[in-house]
Amino acid sequence: MNVFDEITAALRAQFIALQKAGRLAPELAPDRFSVEPPRDASHGEIATNIAMVYARDLGSSFANPRQFATEVAYGLATHPLVAEAEVAGPGFINIRLKPEALMAVLRACLADPAQFGRPAALGNAINIEYVSANPTGPMHVGHGRGAVFGDALAALLEFAGAKVTREYYINDAGAQVDVLARSAFLRYREARGEAIGDIPEGLYPGAYLKDIGARLAVEYGDGLAAMPEAQWLPLVRSVAIAAMMELIREDLAALNIRHAVFFSEASLTRSASGEDQVHAAIEGLRARGLIYQGTLPPPKGALPDDWEDREQTLFRSTQFGDDVDRALMKSDGSYTYFASDIAYHADKVKRGFATMIDIWGADHGGYVKRMKAAVAALSDGKAELDVKLCQLVKLMRMGEPVKMSKRSGEFVTLREVVDEVGVDAVRFMMLFRKNDAPLEFDLAKVIEKSRENPVFYVQYAHARAKSVLRQAERLFPELDVATPALGRGPLHLLDHPAELEILRLLAQFARLIEQAARAHEPHRVAFYLHDLASALHSHWNAGKDMPQLRFVNEENRELTLARLALVAGVAAVLQVGLSLLGVSAPDEMR
Repeated sequence: MNVFDEITAALRAQFIALQKAGRLAPELAPDRFSVEPPRDASHGEIATNIAMVYARDLGSSFANPRQFATEVAYGLATHPLVAEAEVAGPGFINIRLKPEALMAVLRACLADPAQFGRPAALGNAINIEYVSANPTGPMHVGHGRGAVFGDALAALLEFAGAKVTREYYINDAGAQVDVLARSAFLRYREARGEAIGDIPEGLYPGAYLKDIGARLAVEYGDGLAAMPEAQWLPLVRSVAIAAMMELIREDLAALNIRHAVFFSEASLTRSASGEDQVHAAIEGLRARGLIYQGTLPPPKGALPDDWEDREQTLFRSTQFGDDVDRALMKSDGSYTYFASDIAYHADKVKRGFATMIDIWGADHGGYVKRMKAAVAALSDGKAELDVKLCQLVKLMRMGEPVKMSKRSGEFVTLREVVDEVGVDAVRFMMLFRKNDAPLEFDLAKVIEKSRENPVFYVQYAHARAKSVLRQAERLFPELDVATPALGRGPLHLLDHPAELEILRLLAQFARLIEQAARAHEPHRVAFYLHDLASALHSHWNAGKDMPQLRFVNEENRELTLARLALVAGVAAVLQVGLSLLGVSAPDEMR
C-alpha cells in the first residue's frame, strides 16, 4: 500500500474535474506536482506543492495559489485516508492522515512482507554495465564501489519490476593488455628459472602475475622463449586476460556479485565471423550524415593524448548536446576508444535496450556528454543512457591512510578489504554515501559494534526486533506471533508519538523504493534504513526508563500484540531493504 500514490490519485482527479468544469485550462498536464513527506513532521504525513506549481496557469478562476490550494484542501478533506488538509503559506498543502491509514499500511506490510513496498512495474528492459575494470590486475577498492553500486541498483530495479541485464565490458583491445602480456612474459621467464631483476618501468609489478607466469611455463614449456615477440605476444595476452578475468570474477563473487554478460571489446573487431562492428557502426552513422571529414580546434587547457591537429573522421556529436564533435580514427588508422564505445552501445541498442545505465569512475566525467550523444544518435532518440559516476574511496585505518598492498604492488585490493571486514560492511558502507560524493572507508570503524557504525546500527535493529518477538513467544506461549497473524491484532492501540513516527516511516517505504528506482539511486535505501533503525532504537531506549513504553508488557496482552505487530513490520522492512543492498539481516548479534 502506497498512501502517497493514493493522495496523488486524489489530487489528479480533482485537477481533472476542474479542467472538465472549465476552471483550469484543458491543455495543462495534471501530474506536474509533487507529493512527499513534509520537512517538519509536525505538519503531518504528506505535503503537496500542487497550487504553487500551477500558480501561473490558474487564469481568472482563482485569485491566487492560496485560493486554489484552499479548494483542493477542502476536496481532500472527504478522502477516506485524510484526517485534515491544511493550507500553509502562499499555497502549500499539509495533509494529516487518519490513524487508520497508517494501520492499513502496517497490515499490508504484515500480510505479505516480501512484497511490501514493491512499486508498479517500471517496464523496460534495462542494461546495467558496471565495474568493467581493465583486466590488468586485481580489483581495488574504487572498483568495489562501482561494483556494489551497480549490483544494488540492479536489485532495486528488479524489485521495481524491470528486466535487468548485469553486464561487464572487458577492455581487452587496448595497449594496456599488451603491457599485461609483456609483464606476464617476464614472469614466465622468472618461472623458468631466469633472474629478471627489478621490474622495468612501464610493466606491472604485482606479485599476482607470478601465477600467470607459472601457468605459461606449464602450458608452453620453453616454447615461448624461442619465439619472437610478434608470435608470443598474442598467445601470452590470451592466457593473461583469461587469468585476470578469472581473478576478477573471484573478487566479485567474494562480494556476491555476478554478471550475466561479459562483453569483449576485442570481439568488436575480431569476432569469429570476421565482422568489424566498429566500422559498421561508423558507416551506419555516415549514411545518416553524422560522420564527416574535418578538423577540430585545440581544446582549452592541457591537450589530451588523443587530440591531433589534422583532418579527421568526426562524429557530429554537437547535434546531440555535446560541446564539440568527436574523432573516431587515429592518425595510424586505428579506432579511437570512443569509436569502439559507439560500436559497443550500438550492440546494446540492437539487443533491445531502451534504457542503459553505465557506471564509471569519477575520472570519466568528461566522457559523459559524447557517450549520451552517441546513444541518442544510434537509437534515433529512442534509447536513454544514464551515466553514474562513482567518486574515489579513501581507505583509512583509525583515521590514517592505509599503505599499499604487497599483493598488487600498487594498491590495497578489494579482496583484501572484503576478507578483513566482511561483505556486509563493504556493501553497506559503499552505499551509505551518494555515488558522486567522496567516501572515506575506515577499516577499523566499519567493524565497530557501536551506533557510530551504520551497518552495525541497522543490522542490530533487525536483530533487536527479532529478539523482541522471541521474548514475546517465551512470555506468551499461547500467542500467535507469526507475522500475518499480528496484522489482525488491535493496532488502534498504537498511539504513542514514537509509535506513530515508526508508522509514518513504514508508510514512506513504498514511495522511497519507487523514487530510488526511478532516480537510479540505491543510496536512498541505505539512508532510509538508518532512519528506521534509529526510530526503533530510540523507542527501545525510552522503554528502559519508562516501562509502559516497552514493546512487551506482561500485564497488557492486547497492547503487547499491537506493539509486536509494529516491531514485526520494522523487521520485515529492514530485511527487504537490506536484501536490496545485498546485506544480510541477522536474527541475532552478539
